[in-house]
Amino acid sequence: MQLSLWLALAGAGVLISFTPGAGAINTMNNSLTSGFRRSIWGILGQQAALIVHIIVVALGVGVLVSGSPVLFNVIRYAGAAYLVFLGIRLILQKPDPKGELTVAPTREPAWSMFRRGLWVNLLNPKALVFFLAFMPQFIRPEQPLLPQYLVLTVTVVLIDVVVMWLFFAVTARSFQRFTNTVRGPRILNRTFGVLFITVAVLLALVH
Repeated sequence: MQLSLWLALAGAGVLISFTPGAGAINTMNNSLTSGFRRSIWGILGQQAALIVHIIVVALGVGVLVSGSPVLFNVIRYAGAAYLVFLGIRLILQKPDPKGELTVAPTREPAWSMFRRGLWVNLLNPKALVFFLAFMPQFIRPEQPLLPQYLVLTVTVVLIDVVVMWLFFAVTARSFQRFTNTVRGPRILNRTFGVLFITVAVLLALVH
């Protein structure tokens, strides 16, 4: 891949990663509930989903999904339902008596965070359609495809990890002062819960 083309890819990747969405909300929530360092597990789950999306599009399955309204809607509504579930769980979550923001009475396992991050990004058919429109701009059919897809995948994933961890996860730490109050954890839970549900509604209604 030529340097100029890679720079364009990197620029597009940065803009995409900074676009707020379910992944960013999930990352911020993980940073608040499980700590900045452990929030990386949720981010890695989200990257695994991105890799799956890229592979699906590269194999041509993305064309099938985007061309089948029924299949597209099944995935879309399943993703919206999952985000609503996460939002309601947060809204109903009772903070501990000490006023600390927690999603569960015990420390959430890394695998649980990874799995949630995976499903948050995986159940988003619009990501498939996006990559379907995005990837061809940076792939040259006359050149070997595998190296190009590898460069694209590594670039997009690394940029998203950096943005999610060093921007959204760090930004969430500014809200940690609320966790030291009695009402703070409940307000934060409800705020992130509403954000999840809002993204779900947008996913379900916006075509």
